[in-house]
Amino acid sequence: MDPTLAQLRRQYPMVSDLERRARWRMPRFAFEFLQGGAGDETGMPRNRAALQSVQVVPRYGVSVGAASPETELFGHRYAAPIGIAPIGFDGIMWPGATRLFAQAAQARNIPYMVGTLATETIETVCALAPDVTWFQLYPLAADDHRVTFDLAARADAAGAKVLAATLDVPARTKRPRDMRNGFGMPFKLTAGMLWQAGIAWPWALAIAKRGIPTFANIERYSGPGRDVSARYVGQHVGGGFDWEVLARLRDRWKGPMMVKGILHPKDAEKAVSLGIDGIVVSNHGGRQFDASPASVDMLPAIAAAVGSRATVMLDSGVTAGVDVLRALALGAKGVFAGRAFMLGLGGIGDLGAQHMAGALIEELTLAMAQSGVTTTDQIATLATHHPGAWRFDA
Repeated sequence: MDPTLAQLRRQYPMVSDLERRARWRMPRFAFEFLQGGAGDETGMPRNRAALQSVQVVPRYGVSVGAASPETELFGHRYAAPIGIAPIGFDGIMWPGATRLFAQAAQARNIPYMVGTLATETIETVCALAPDVTWFQLYPLAADDHRVTFDLAARADAAGAKVLAATLDVPARTKRPRDMRNGFGMPFKLTAGMLWQAGIAWPWALAIAKRGIPTFANIERYSGPGRDVSARYVGQHVGGGFDWEVLARLRDRWKGPMMVKGILHPKDAEKAVSLGIDGIVVSNHGGRQFDASPASVDMLPAIAAAVGSRATVMLDSGVTAGVDVLRALALGAKGVFAGRAFMLGLGGIGDLGAQHMAGALIEELTLAMAQSGVTTTDQIATLATHHPGAWRFDA
């Protein structure tokens, strides 16, 4: 292990350690953009409480010295079933975040699902992480989804391994923290924000080095410039995918394709009927619809409905390796984490994403050994108690 990363492992063993540091290293508007949710913000703690309620019964008397978290997803062997989730406008939370996530994912051999609203282009990310890049696609409905389909074509040409169409943003939501902080599109640095940035000097130094980011994927359509691309995003991104557009997208994209943001088994079944290869069970991290159930509470029913025909994954609320074990025990094949990786950057800086990846992989390996399994496939055989699981009886 790199000596610097080994030292970080000792100093910041938990996400909560990074959160405390990130709070003062990031300007308040950026930290609260990361930590904020929709409405009364009950969705985010619901995700964590639901994951923490899942109990896994360990088996003993098993030799676990060779426990390995490696897993295969869509034909590629990854170091662990843990991916970096897409985070919109990531570069405003930590300057250079998109590049740092891509480099960490490639170095650690884990998936990176870069987003439409990342601050580097899909072409740049695929060049930095040619083996592990997945692309999260938002809909842009104007002109019969001309830009939507062009973004998918660009991702294909650049070498993205998997396409994930996001379903769970049918309308703009209300995020009170961002409203109070004056954080909107286009992004404007107010006097108050400048004062916050001055206090958060690590962030200020990083922004001075790398500049205020833009929506890099969008500039091809909006024209260059931060304000121009932000206005375009505000006017054109969103509205949700409907099944007809997803079917057309499935016809165009020849590689593995997922839908992200499914919470109902019937929606998962509909997606699979269209030829979709995978489902990401997600409530958008509690950032979109405050009344939505916790993602993990919907996971078993969706895995039961389509898990034999599609790759089921989970995001929302994952902050530790034992959460990965819980998800796999309930039927997932892998998970994505977003906030945890961004808190790594905010709390540590440029090495934060690599640190977080290493920590999660190590924690999953230890959780496997503690529960008596040596491969990720065996995790699904463990007995669980999941009090919040939803049932959908016929």
